[in-house]
Amino acid sequence: MDIRLKRAYDLPARSDGPRVLVDRIWPRGVAKADADIAHWLKGLAPSTELRKWFGHDPDKWSEFRERYLRELSSDAAGPDLQTVKGLLDEHVRITLVFAAKDKPHNNAVALRDFLLNDRL
Repeated sequence: MDIRLKRAYDLPARSDGPRVLVDRIWPRGVAKADADIAHWLKGLAPSTELRKWFGHDPDKWSEFRERYLRELSSDAAGPDLQTVKGLLDEHVRITLVFAAKDKPHNNAVALRDFLLNDRL
């Protein structure tokens, strides 16, 4: 299983597999026709409160991950979590798409780790 991460502002590639947007808000300045998003799973995005609290502050990364993983384990994320797990069963590779500038500290990174660890 291969879960790739890509910013919404990077060009889609045929090798991406299904592209899954995991942000609650559509990325500013990205045309839907150009994004090549197969699924927009808003339920996998952190809550608005958590996203605002985090503010992409690397010093809060560890605490953000813990809080976000608790949200992913809740019933609210269930349907979208099942959708992404189904995609992983059907495809060799999927790409989680996110808008954040900070590539190592964003919800897509934490979500990928959650999916990979949950499936072991």
